[in-house]
Amino acid sequence: MEICSENCINAAKVKKTIKSFPEQDTIVGIAEIFKALSDPSRLKIVFTLLSREHCVCDIAVICRQSESAISHQLRILRVLKIVKNRREGKVVYYSLDDDHVRSLIQMSFDHLSH
Repeated sequence: MEICSENCINAAKVKKTIKSFPEQDTIVGIAEIFKALSDPSRLKIVFTLLSREHCVCDIAVICRQSESAISHQLRILRVLKIVKNRREGKVVYYSLDDDHVRSLIQMSFDHLSH
């Protein structure tokens, strides 16, 4: 690990950087999103919903998990506003909440191939 060989704190830069930090609850919220997306089961669900909406039954088949397990993961993703749902009769369809989630996944792909 590289460290400074002498103590050379640039107070002006440090002050500017500290001022640009978001609030603590914003940092915690962002960490929660990344934590949710770091789980392989939830990430598979997000990949499933990248191009189209699906019901829980479809997602369970695609992800090779039980409907109960998928429902549990979807609940977590919905609380974090990563996915949203809509009801059509007795069927509930899930989709990505917005294009920000899609962009986050695309940027991750881009970063890996860089």
